[in-house]
Amino acid sequence: MKIQQMRTTWLFILLTTVTMTTLAETQNIHVFVALCDNANQGIVKVPESLGNGQEPKSNLYWGAAFGVKSFFRYKTSDWEYLKAIPTDNPKVLERIIFKHKTKDAYLLADAYDGKHIQSCILDFLVASNGQNPIQINQNGSSITFGGGSGLLAYIGHDGLMEFQVKPRFASVDKPIDVIILACYSKSYFSDLLKQAGANPLLWTTHLMAPEAYTLKSAIDGWMDGETGTQIDERAAQIYNQYQKCGINGARNLFTTGF
Repeated sequence: MKIQQMRTTWLFILLTTVTMTTLAETQNIHVFVALCDNANQGIVKVPESLGNGQEPKSNLYWGAAFGVKSFFRYKTSDWEYLKAIPTDNPKVLERIIFKHKTKDAYLLADAYDGKHIQSCILDFLVASNGQNPIQINQNGSSITFGGGSGLLAYIGHDGLMEFQVKPRFASVDKPIDVIILACYSKSYFSDLLKQAGANPLLWTTHLMAPEAYTLKSAIDGWMDGETGTQIDERAAQIYNQYQKCGINGARNLFTTGF
């Protein structure tokens, strides 16, 4: 009887440990940003400082008020900017990492030279297939991004309106969640994401401004374990708050899943 009780006790401890380990698993997010580029992208022109694709500091999607770097660093209270990280990829002009202040979550963001938007989209798609994991050392620990991330996001112009990419995909066991904030992203990325075996958590059906408040809100929902439908709604709510486009219009803009 005592042996059976001991076995039961050890089984309980083992299951509890496994459950706690699973719940405490680090949530890693990798954001691919194609810098806005008046000269090299088929976009409606923006002021020169915002549309210089070779200057992250003032770029619309990076250093401007609602760009990824500025918004997460200066306009949120729950993410801590850690540092810029050197990269041997010459197409990435700046790589930065954030740590969530209350959760075991890290966010890596890459600012791609705007003239290399094609490479940015290609790298994002290959990562969405679980390929090319990136190891980042932080305080003696190795954190995996790229194809080893739990969530991937692409921010920028929908370059697939102008060019094609032909990534080589492999079979995947578990779909990676992805967010694509670009105009008409569902229309242009759908076939490729199906081939990649990725899960489109949030993407768009029309023209949009891919600014970081939408990304941040969607990430919040993902970290809390919300469904795609819930994240879709929170994206619509925050987008309407900033863009004043009407909640029905915002709800029609965002969607989830295939």
